[in-house]
Amino acid sequence: MLDIIGLREADLEVYQAFAGSGAMTLAQLRDATSLTGEQLRPVLRVLTRKGLLARLPGTPRTYAPVRPEIAIGAMLSRKDQELAAARVVAERLEEQFRDTSARQAVDLIEVVHGTDRIAERADRLLRQARQEVTFVDKPPYAQPPTVLHPAERALLEQGVRFRGVYDRSALELHDLPTDLEAGLVLGEEARVVPEAPLKMILVDREVGLIPLRSDLPEIRTALVIRRCALLDALSALFALLWREGLPLRLPATEQPGVLSVDDARLLALLTTGLPDRSIAKQLGMSYRTYQRRLQHLMTQLGAGTRFQAGLQAATRGWVALPRPDVSD
Repeated sequence: MLDIIGLREADLEVYQAFAGSGAMTLAQLRDATSLTGEQLRPVLRVLTRKGLLARLPGTPRTYAPVRPEIAIGAMLSRKDQELAAARVVAERLEEQFRDTSARQAVDLIEVVHGTDRIAERADRLLRQARQEVTFVDKPPYAQPPTVLHPAERALLEQGVRFRGVYDRSALELHDLPTDLEAGLVLGEEARVVPEAPLKMILVDREVGLIPLRSDLPEIRTALVIRRCALLDALSALFALLWREGLPLRLPATEQPGVLSVDDARLLALLTTGLPDRSIAKQLGMSYRTYQRRLQHLMTQLGAGTRFQAGLQAATRGWVALPRPDVSD
């Protein structure tokens, strides 16, 4: 047990030999212990250095014990001081490691405040894309989605792949010809889900942007997330939504002998599950005009219900169905 203060069994045996004997010479210690003279000399040096024995003047060499409450108490006090110093070093090391972890967390997640700064940060992130941008689109917005984002237009023209999942409510807020259709014409791939849990932008699966909160009328704070487990989870969420979404196709030109542009647009929006009045608004029609166009389209398809109209349109290839994509 006393090895914590640097005493071995031989040291303890020699020190205990002094109990009730007072001072002793080397010869007397040989008789009182099982040790030889050669074995005793280093032990006596250790006990003297540690303050357990005191060498008396004169010859032959004689040693007197120092009472344990004094000698061992002093040794324990020194050990307490060493432990206290070790604790200080440990606390400093812990603080350094904590600061390093905090810096790493700061490096992985950046907080951006204010709608203007968020919009500017989103633009910068998009423009650094080299392979693919994936996004989930739903309210709220930092800026109204009235026209196709200039960065998306430029990147699509450069061959960067864009895949977007639109929350159904988002379709009601985008402008059909200048935003949604403009992106699809350039090559954006879009799908629609009834409700998306989170909006996001992911660039090359290396960095992402998400709002801090989704329950406010506008985005006030956003998080930029670099490669980490959280970003991997967001990528997995996008992949799940993409697989579940219905494709959105909005033709920009008329298909002779098949559908007019307006009818193709109506049918595409119809298959997303948008409410009738929202579809009419997107097509720039009055609700009554929309109902007449819808009835005409259903008659053309030989359908008695909207569900049957969707099946007939899919059978004829007028609307797109999800297809497995090994790169999703």
